[in-house]
Amino acid sequence: MSVLRKVIITGLGTGYLPGAPGTWGSAVVCLWVLLQCWLVGTDPWQLTIALLIITGLAMVGCVSLGGWTESHFGRKDPGHCTLDEFAGQALTLVAVPVGTDVQTRLVTVAAGFLLFRFFDILKPPPARMLEALPSGWGVAADDLMAGIYANVFLQCLVRFGAFGAICTRFFAS
Repeated sequence: MSVLRKVIITGLGTGYLPGAPGTWGSAVVCLWVLLQCWLVGTDPWQLTIALLIITGLAMVGCVSLGGWTESHFGRKDPGHCTLDEFAGQALTLVAVPVGTDVQTRLVTVAAGFLLFRFFDILKPPPARMLEALPSGWGVAADDLMAGIYANVFLQCLVRFGAFGAICTRFFAS
Protein backbone atom coordinates (compact mmCIF):
# COMPACT_ATOMS: atom_id res chain seq x y z
CA MET A 1 0.00 0.00 0.00
CA SER A 2 2.85 2.37 0.80
CA VAL A 3 4.33 1.92 -2.68
CA LEU A 4 0.99 2.74 -4.30
CA ARG A 5 0.67 5.87 -2.16
CA LYS A 6 4.15 6.97 -3.23
CA VAL A 7 3.38 6.40 -6.92
CA ILE A 8 0.18 8.41 -6.63
CA ILE A 9 1.41 11.33 -4.53
CA THR A 10 4.65 11.66 -6.51
CA GLY A 11 2.69 12.05 -9.75
CA LEU A 12 3.63 8.66 -11.20
CA GLY A 13 7.14 9.04 -9.82
CA THR A 14 7.88 12.49 -11.26
CA GLY A 15 8.56 13.71 -7.73
CA TYR A 16 11.74 11.64 -7.74
CA LEU A 17 13.12 13.08 -10.99
CA PRO A 18 16.15 15.37 -10.68
CA GLY A 19 16.04 19.15 -10.66
CA ALA A 20 12.62 20.68 -10.19
CA PRO A 21 10.11 17.86 -9.56
CA GLY A 22 7.11 20.19 -9.90
CA THR A 23 8.23 21.02 -13.42
CA TRP A 24 8.33 17.32 -14.29
CA GLY A 25 4.83 16.85 -12.86
CA SER A 26 3.51 19.74 -14.94
CA ALA A 27 5.25 18.41 -18.04
CA VAL A 28 3.46 15.05 -17.74
CA VAL A 29 0.07 16.77 -17.94
CA CYS A 30 1.17 18.85 -20.95
CA LEU A 31 2.47 15.77 -22.74
CA TRP A 32 -0.79 13.99 -21.96
CA VAL A 33 -2.78 16.88 -23.48
CA LEU A 34 -0.67 16.82 -26.64
CA LEU A 35 -1.01 13.04 -26.86
CA GLN A 36 -4.79 13.22 -26.41
CA CYS A 37 -5.04 15.88 -29.12
CA TRP A 38 -2.97 13.74 -31.46
CA LEU A 39 -4.82 10.48 -30.79
CA VAL A 40 -8.40 11.67 -30.19
CA GLY A 41 -8.55 15.18 -31.62
CA THR A 42 -8.98 18.67 -30.26
CA ASP A 43 -12.67 18.65 -29.41
CA PRO A 44 -12.80 21.41 -26.75
CA TRP A 45 -15.51 19.73 -24.67
CA GLN A 46 -13.78 16.38 -24.63
CA LEU A 47 -10.47 17.95 -23.66
CA THR A 48 -12.07 20.14 -20.98
CA ILE A 49 -13.91 17.21 -19.40
CA ALA A 50 -10.73 15.12 -19.37
CA LEU A 51 -8.75 17.97 -17.77
CA LEU A 52 -11.43 18.50 -15.14
CA ILE A 53 -11.32 14.78 -14.34
CA ILE A 54 -7.53 14.97 -13.93
CA THR A 55 -7.92 18.03 -11.69
CA GLY A 56 -10.57 16.31 -9.57
CA LEU A 57 -8.70 13.03 -9.21
CA ALA A 58 -5.46 14.83 -8.33
CA MET A 59 -7.34 16.87 -5.71
CA VAL A 60 -8.87 13.76 -4.19
CA GLY A 61 -5.42 12.16 -4.09
CA CYS A 62 -3.80 15.20 -2.48
CA VAL A 63 -6.51 15.61 0.14
CA SER A 64 -6.89 11.95 1.02
CA LEU A 65 -3.13 11.29 1.15
CA GLY A 66 -2.13 14.70 2.54
CA GLY A 67 -1.63 13.61 6.13
CA TRP A 68 0.29 10.50 5.10
CA THR A 69 2.43 12.54 2.69
CA GLU A 70 3.44 15.06 5.33
CA SER A 71 4.29 12.39 7.88
CA HIS A 72 6.10 10.17 5.34
CA PHE A 73 8.26 12.95 3.87
CA GLY A 74 8.55 14.83 7.16
CA ARG A 75 7.37 18.26 6.02
CA LYS A 76 4.38 20.21 4.75
CA ASP A 77 4.04 20.21 0.94
CA PRO A 78 7.21 18.21 0.25
CA GLY A 79 8.94 18.62 -3.11
CA HIS A 80 8.44 14.95 -3.89
CA CYS A 81 4.68 15.53 -3.92
CA THR A 82 3.87 16.47 -7.51
CA LEU A 83 0.26 15.34 -7.71
CA ASP A 84 -0.71 18.92 -6.86
CA GLU A 85 1.10 20.05 -10.03
CA PHE A 86 -1.07 17.65 -12.02
CA ALA A 87 -4.16 19.42 -10.64
CA GLY A 88 -2.85 22.95 -11.22
CA GLN A 89 -1.45 22.30 -14.69
CA ALA A 90 -4.65 20.59 -15.82
CA LEU A 91 -6.71 23.50 -14.49
CA THR A 92 -4.46 25.89 -16.44
CA LEU A 93 -5.50 24.28 -19.72
CA VAL A 94 -9.24 23.82 -18.98
CA ALA A 95 -11.43 25.37 -21.70
CA VAL A 96 -8.43 26.82 -23.54
CA PRO A 97 -8.78 26.45 -27.32
CA VAL A 98 -5.53 24.66 -28.11
CA GLY A 99 -5.86 25.07 -31.85
CA THR A 100 -6.29 22.58 -34.64
CA ASP A 101 -2.81 22.67 -36.16
CA VAL A 102 0.18 21.09 -34.46
CA GLN A 103 2.23 24.30 -34.22
CA THR A 104 -0.50 26.31 -32.51
CA ARG A 105 -1.24 23.41 -30.19
CA LEU A 106 2.43 23.11 -29.18
CA VAL A 107 2.78 26.84 -28.55
CA THR A 108 -0.50 27.03 -26.62
CA VAL A 109 0.34 24.10 -24.35
CA ALA A 110 3.90 25.37 -23.88
CA ALA A 111 2.56 28.81 -22.93
CA GLY A 112 0.18 27.18 -20.44
CA PHE A 113 3.09 25.22 -19.00
CA LEU A 114 5.27 28.32 -18.59
CA LEU A 115 2.44 30.41 -17.15
CA PHE A 116 1.52 27.75 -14.59
CA ARG A 117 5.13 27.26 -13.50
CA PHE A 118 5.52 31.06 -13.21
CA PHE A 119 2.44 31.48 -11.02
CA ASP A 120 3.19 28.31 -9.04
CA ILE A 121 6.66 29.58 -8.15
CA LEU A 122 5.62 33.21 -7.60
CA LYS A 123 2.51 32.27 -5.54
CA PRO A 124 0.72 35.64 -5.71
CA PRO A 125 -1.99 36.24 -3.10
CA PRO A 126 -3.97 34.35 -2.06
CA ALA A 127 -1.95 31.32 -3.28
CA ARG A 128 0.71 31.53 -0.57
CA MET A 129 -1.94 31.91 2.12
CA LEU A 130 -3.75 28.81 0.86
CA GLU A 131 -0.70 26.70 1.70
CA ALA A 132 -1.65 27.16 5.36
CA LEU A 133 -4.79 25.06 4.92
CA PRO A 134 -4.57 21.74 6.79
CA SER A 135 -3.02 18.62 5.35
CA GLY A 136 -3.65 17.88 1.67
CA TRP A 137 -5.87 20.93 1.19
CA GLY A 138 -2.87 23.22 1.64
CA VAL A 139 -0.74 21.06 -0.65
CA ALA A 140 -3.20 21.37 -3.53
CA ALA A 141 -4.97 24.71 -3.02
CA ASP A 142 -1.97 26.91 -3.85
CA ASP A 143 -1.46 25.00 -7.11
CA LEU A 144 -5.13 25.34 -7.99
CA MET A 145 -4.88 29.10 -7.43
CA ALA A 146 -1.78 29.23 -9.64
CA GLY A 147 -3.73 27.23 -12.24
CA ILE A 148 -6.58 29.73 -12.12
CA TYR A 149 -4.20 32.67 -12.59
CA ALA A 150 -2.45 30.91 -15.47
CA ASN A 151 -5.76 29.91 -17.08
CA VAL A 152 -7.13 33.46 -17.03
CA PHE A 153 -3.90 34.84 -18.47
CA LEU A 154 -3.73 32.15 -21.17
CA GLN A 155 -7.42 32.62 -22.06
CA CYS A 156 -6.74 36.33 -22.61
CA LEU A 157 -3.72 35.61 -24.79
CA VAL A 158 -5.50 33.01 -26.91
CA ARG A 159 -8.92 34.61 -27.21
CA PHE A 160 -7.92 38.23 -27.81
CA GLY A 161 -5.84 37.56 -30.89
CA ALA A 162 -2.33 38.40 -29.75
CA PHE A 163 -1.50 34.74 -29.41
CA GLY A 164 -2.53 33.91 -32.97
CA ALA A 165 -0.26 36.63 -34.31
CA ILE A 166 2.65 35.31 -32.22
CA CYS A 167 2.10 31.76 -33.51
CA THR A 168 1.84 32.94 -37.11
CA ARG A 169 5.05 34.96 -36.84
CA PHE A 170 6.90 32.23 -35.00
CA PHE A 171 6.10 29.57 -37.58
CA ALA A 172 6.04 31.79 -40.70
CA SER A 173 9.68 31.16 -41.56
